[in-house]
Amino acid sequence: MDERHTERITRRTALLRGLAGAAGLAFPGHARTHPAAKAARAKAVIQIWMWGGPSHLDTFDPKPDAGYDYCGPLDKAIATNVDGIRINAALPQLAQQADKYALIRSMTHGVNAHETASYLVQTGRMPGRLVYPAVGAVVSAFKGYDHGYAGIAPPYIVLTEPQGRFSEAGFLGQRYKPFATGGDPNQRRFAVEGIVLENVTDERQQHRRELLAALDSLGREMPDHPRFEAFERCGDAASDLIFGEARRVFDLNEENEATRERYGRNTFGQSCLAARRLVEHGVPYVTINYKGWDTHKQHFEIMRRKLPEMDRAMAALLQDLSERGLLDSTIVWWSGEFGRTPRVQWSPPWNGGRGHYGACFCAMVAGGGFKGGHVVGGSDARGEEVASRPVYPADLIAGIYELLGIAPDGPLPNPRGLDVRVLPPSAPGELRGARLTEIT
Repeated sequence: MDERHTERITRRTALLRGLAGAAGLAFPGHARTHPAAKAARAKAVIQIWMWGGPSHLDTFDPKPDAGYDYCGPLDKAIATNVDGIRINAALPQLAQQADKYALIRSMTHGVNAHETASYLVQTGRMPGRLVYPAVGAVVSAFKGYDHGYAGIAPPYIVLTEPQGRFSEAGFLGQRYKPFATGGDPNQRRFAVEGIVLENVTDERQQHRRELLAALDSLGREMPDHPRFEAFERCGDAASDLIFGEARRVFDLNEENEATRERYGRNTFGQSCLAARRLVEHGVPYVTINYKGWDTHKQHFEIMRRKLPEMDRAMAALLQDLSERGLLDSTIVWWSGEFGRTPRVQWSPPWNGGRGHYGACFCAMVAGGGFKGGHVVGGSDARGEEVASRPVYPADLIAGIYELLGIAPDGPLPNPRGLDVRVLPPSAPGELRGARLTEIT
């Protein structure tokens, strides 16, 4: 990846830049709907990013007959509420929601490096001279401020911290970067880190802003300068998040205790609840950055904690979206950058770990026009190779774009005036296969 197009920034800088995007400061009106785009069936995406790469054998593609060296103690599969679909026994609540989701058991790209695989799974492209935007940034470009988005929160939000593998906005620029909330939604008073602080009252925060304005002598002398006007708009946007209706969206205390318990009182569970609240209020793209899946060591010890947590929260999210009439218009996309080695690495220093594995892994999609209760593709008896219907990242991303009404082969308008497409054309060199028609 060309480092000239990436940068390291502090969380404070990311927050300020996110607010600048929320204020609508730069590059208005760049994205336009391509005439080939179909009518949108989905309005929003909740991306559950399994940071580090989850094991397909331990989740949605179990291989109980492969033996202990492949399954370890997670050697049982259970039936779901859809005939013929079985998933790992560690996910009993998700097993009862299988009618709502589709499983892709033949994801592949062959890359075992975190950075490259993360970029590929979220852009549909191999790294090259340009840094392309991730799906969230593209959706923000086509569904955000350039197209009249007037939501009470920024159009692209990450719960709770950026993924850090590459610049999500790529050459689209800062306006399309995600707004990362920071903080922990499981805490008593979660809102936006750096905006709502414990033991700091609203009145005190307002006084701080008034003091800042009083000290801004240069701004008072040049009130009509475009830069100062832009800065003022940014400040107004920040103030809206602090004191306005947006803060209520992040306030999970508005949910009853039974609902919060339903999702699980942990960071991931409450992030799923926050994501539901955000799409309910019109936010088009929410990423939950779910860390902890890079399990080179003590894999099964970690899975004993992570899998029940994931099972509870995701099952609650799917059921809650369905009960509220939101699932038909909200895509839920579960995936990591790759899977884990099917064969367990028992020898030191791994002592029961799983390594990176891009040859064959799985993804789950639900809602927004994806048909539930289906399986696409398959792996071999040990989950080591794709046995049928290979699906590349760009194939899945194209399906998501089409359901959102974004033409995958259409132009991707950008502030640099580059002549580029939303996705690359179907070509082996770009890791692109056939369209996903089975589940849309």
